[in-house]
Amino acid sequence: MFRSIRPDAVLVQAVIAGALSFAHLHDLAAAAGQDGWKAWAYPISVDLLLVAVWRRLRTERSALAWFWFLIALAASLGANIATAGLLDLEHVPAWLRILVAGWPALAFLGGTLLAHTPANPAPVPEPESAPRPAPVVDRPEAPEPAPEVPETAPVPALPKAAAVSVPPALVDHARKLATEHHTRTGTAIDTATLRARLGITDDLAGAIVAQLA
Repeated sequence: MFRSIRPDAVLVQAVIAGALSFAHLHDLAAAAGQDGWKAWAYPISVDLLLVAVWRRLRTERSALAWFWFLIALAASLGANIATAGLLDLEHVPAWLRILVAGWPALAFLGGTLLAHTPANPAPVPEPESAPRPAPVVDRPEAPEPAPEVPETAPVPALPKAAAVSVPPALVDHARKLATEHHTRTGTAIDTATLRARLGITDDLAGAIVAQLA
């Protein structure tokens, strides 16, 4: 069973655009002095260059392909603009005749370069290497135990100093000084003050303060 043929809008548009561009190139070549079959060969040459560029751009977006794409596009687009009434086809300028006459050599050069210039080679994948062993992580060494400190023998307690004997008369005199000091300062007399007032040793002054408390 045959499939039904459906018209493709994009394909129809491409056919119309190609036919018009083909006719414009033919008319421009004929006006530039290329009569007969030569005028029909010019649009074929431009279209073939565009096809070669398109095939190269499919595999590689190189500067060479883009350069010849612009050359072929300028030739096709220039012919369409020139035959739109902007150029008198009865009196084609000399520079345009030179361009039309030199186009075959230019198109041959472009097609040759596009066909025979090697494309950039694809990167070769690196061979899979054997699985590498997991790196050995150096574990920190355990700290060495602190050296044992030998136990020292207990220091024998010093014998308590013998109780200081204080004369009662000195205690009475010290009490008077303490009362006077308290009345004057509002605080109890301390050991250093009492020692300075009486001119006695620290032990004796401490013993008297202990009795006054």
